[in-house]
Amino acid sequence: MPGTGWEKFANLRAYYGYMWGHPGKKLLFMGCEIAQGHEWKEAHQVDWDAAQRPANKGVQALVRDLNTLYRETPALHVKDCDPAGFRWSESNDAEASVYAWLRFGNDGDAPILIACNFTPVERGAYRIGVPGPGLWSEALNTDAAAYGGGNRGNLGGREAQAVAHNGFDWSIEAVLPPLATVFFRQQA
Repeated sequence: MPGTGWEKFANLRAYYGYMWGHPGKKLLFMGCEIAQGHEWKEAHQVDWDAAQRPANKGVQALVRDLNTLYRETPALHVKDCDPAGFRWSESNDAEASVYAWLRFGNDGDAPILIACNFTPVERGAYRIGVPGPGLWSEALNTDAAAYGGGNRGNLGGREAQAVAHNGFDWSIEAVLPPLATVFFRQQA
């Protein structure tokens, strides 16, 4: 990972959020859940001492919470191999390095919006299209202090506005912390 120590861990957290939010199976190799600094080698054990450092503990907590969110959110897994389970919300903002997409489960399952900011610059009031009205609660934010982040976010969620954006009739204005992935769940 490039950058300062903070940027390396923030990038890793953002990319783990990206992986858990994106369709497909999730895979971590030994030591990745504790963000050990070197590649695992069969002749050596996992660097368990890394798990005692605050930044590494934050990554371990994030992996735990991503697994919990994935398991408890049908939209993240029931239509993993079905095109109906995925829709882009933002795929063309190369200048801001932001991607956003929606995941859908079965009828009655709340959709979830995943938004990634892959720059070290906070994106405040970033407009993202959503499929319907209501509160989009912040289900997970890789910039949370519990994970070693700067604790920037959306104060629990964002209310959808009847403002059309990127092919959607509704949208939210979200805070996208630097080098972070944020998950929003539509509330019933």
